[in-house]
Amino acid sequence: MSKKDVKKIVLAYSGGLDTSTIVPWLKENYPGSEVVCFCADIGQNEDLSGVPAKAVASGAIKCVVKDLKEEFAKDYLFKLLKSGAVYEHKYLLGTSIARPLIATHQVKVAEAEGADAVSHGCTGKGNDQVRFELTYTALNPRLKVIVPWREWDIRSREDAIAYCQKHGVPVTATTKSIYSRDDNLWHLSHEGGLLENPANEPEESMYQRSVSPEDAPNTPEYVEVTFEKGEPVAVNGEALSAYKLIAALNEIGGRHGVGRVDLVENRLVGIKSHGVYETPGGSLLAAAHRELESICLDKEMLHYKQIIALKYADLVYNGQWYTPIREAIDAFIEVTQRHVSGTVRLKLYKGNIITAGRWSEQSLYREDFATFGKEDVYDQSDAEGFITLFGLQMKVNAMLDIAAQGQTRYREPDYSKFKRD
Repeated sequence: MSKKDVKKIVLAYSGGLDTSTIVPWLKENYPGSEVVCFCADIGQNEDLSGVPAKAVASGAIKCVVKDLKEEFAKDYLFKLLKSGAVYEHKYLLGTSIARPLIATHQVKVAEAEGADAVSHGCTGKGNDQVRFELTYTALNPRLKVIVPWREWDIRSREDAIAYCQKHGVPVTATTKSIYSRDDNLWHLSHEGGLLENPANEPEESMYQRSVSPEDAPNTPEYVEVTFEKGEPVAVNGEALSAYKLIAALNEIGGRHGVGRVDLVENRLVGIKSHGVYETPGGSLLAAAHRELESICLDKEMLHYKQIIALKYADLVYNGQWYTPIREAIDAFIEVTQRHVSGTVRLKLYKGNIITAGRWSEQSLYREDFATFGKEDVYDQSDAEGFITLFGLQMKVNAMLDIAAQGQTRYREPDYSKFKRD
């Protein structure tokens, strides 16, 4: 599809400088086209009431704002939580998991508006471009994808401000935080500035969702999270919707300085990136869910699920949400969560999440089974036969070694027999 064939474009719009610049750029470079902005409310700490007027003032014909907080929490974050997925040991995938949701509704708006193209403001060196565009491809590959950062000659904030002023676009911000941030219900990320050198310690003034552990209360706080089939349903006995539950835990965790992660990660495009994440509520939920699974899942299920979680993390990080393998893994995960119901108590103290108890009617832990006395379930004398069979292959190998060379391959030489000259 050539530029002159594009009649209507739906832009993923935040109201910031970059996307405000993109609106007039699209109109200038795709002459005759109309721009519709789409803004998703996914729990970012921003007032979005002025976004539609700002979009229209930038040249858009309209701006669609959708409240997706509950959908984000229920259909995306809870699936992520149940999977146990963590990218490279630390990252709880806050930005990654949000992109397919935003792109999904952007495509829906494009179809409802009769648009023939979609656009986003992601740069050409990050992960988000992949996440957006794989979603577009999965849902409607007929839509043309327009990525200004791959075409225009704007290279700085000053260039963008000058462009907006030239085209009569109102821009109030003239200074920028040294950090690049992404904010949603699950987390707040920080990149750039001092973080560009991973040898630097993050400065305390950078953090926005959590107090410094040193400044957190001197008295620990206990919080109880209740789950039904792997999904959190209540905090301290109070039933809450998915969005409100995460928001409540964000506040609780944040005041105790929990959920801070400093990570050098491997981007999909092959570049290493240093970022800091604040995920107070998500960190509490991940810890509580993990503890509940420890008493509700059997050994084989728990260990295999840990393997699956690594693949799930890669799929989410790489933007492969709409793939058959993700759907298949979700089906497996749902089976694992059938009996993951119960409550976990956590103690929060100066940045630490300490397990203070877990219980469930579906628990596989039985005190009478775990004792070392002779019971109906376990007789210690049974261990001899078990060990014989468990080590049978090792025994056969050792016997073959002895027959061939007089000792096993693992036997250390007896150095006491060697004499010095």
